Amino acid sequence: MIPFSILDLSPIVEGNSATQALRNTLNLAQHAEQLGYNRYWLAEHHNMPGVASAATSVVIGYVAGGTKTIRVGSGGVMLPNHSPLVIAEQFGTLESLYPGRIDLGLGRAPGSDQVTARALRRDATGPDTFPQDVVELQHYFQPDDSNQFVQAIPGTGLNVPIWILGSSLFGAQLAAMLGLPYAFASHFAPAELLRALQVYRTQFKPSEHLKEPYAMVAVNVIAADTDEEAQRLFTSMQQLFLYIRRGKARQMQPPVDNLEELWPDNELASIEPMLRCSAIGSVETVQRGLASFISQTKADELIISTPVYDHQARKYSLTLTAQVRDSLAAQQAEPVVV
Repeated sequence: MIPFSILDLSPIVEGNSATQALRNTLNLAQHAEQLGYNRYWLAEHHNMPGVASAATSVVIGYVAGGTKTIRVGSGGVMLPNHSPLVIAEQFGTLESLYPGRIDLGLGRAPGSDQVTARALRRDATGPDTFPQDVVELQHYFQPDDSNQFVQAIPGTGLNVPIWILGSSLFGAQLAAMLGLPYAFASHFAPAELLRALQVYRTQFKPSEHLKEPYAMVAVNVIAADTDEEAQRLFTSMQQLFLYIRRGKARQMQPPVDNLEELWPDNELASIEPMLRCSAIGSVETVQRGLASFISQTKADELIISTPVYDHQARKYSLTLTAQVRDSLAAQQAEPVVV
């Protein structure tokens, strides 16, 4: 069965602090490790009241230091916000401290609004130079070359797997051209999912890093004992997107019993396409949803986003999702009776 991984934004819930959010992130990563999840990725976002993972490489070090075997990485670092050398040094340091466990997923978006992007002190051409910046970053991880005056120390000669992240055909084309693994952000931007996967797989060029295309696909999963309880937990995520659409991002809100009573129908309808790639419900419901999603996408790996207000309910959701993973694996292993 394909591996299941975790995507975490270290959510700051209403009435709580970034300190508690980061402690919850480590606790969740330790729980995911015990359950056999493959990797645990943190995402870079800025000026977001409900996200504590802005200093992504710092949080990765915190999580990697508190776990033993699970891979830890970025899902992703938004390269237009940084110089490639700085990222090479940061992830070279992480790889030196936690060898064989660090992933570097790179995104082209700023992970913020344009005003915040300017406050990050990168010029407006950042996204336009993304392909060149990725190649420059790759060079910093190459073995020591006396002809290369600037070197990343730590970083030079280290095997830090680079992933291209995207939600459009651009990232798919770049990952295919460079022969790198590709992760699609279908958990919030599913419109181009199938086209992007097709482009990536058909245009892929083998490289020293990867011989065949490898696509990881993101999906929202909230599992609970009943469909009704899972749908109730899901309202926290729906509210998150609704407030962002209004330009009023805030800390994660507690779930509500009836979202339709609080929000206009047109606003609820506006976020439905964004959250289409979601499996919400009991174990049986989530299993049906993920089996269909895997069949449709032919994903090599799933990365699960589980934005739930209550930390214990979030951990329980990951426990139930691991049961789904194991059940799907058992079904795949069953011999075919002719």
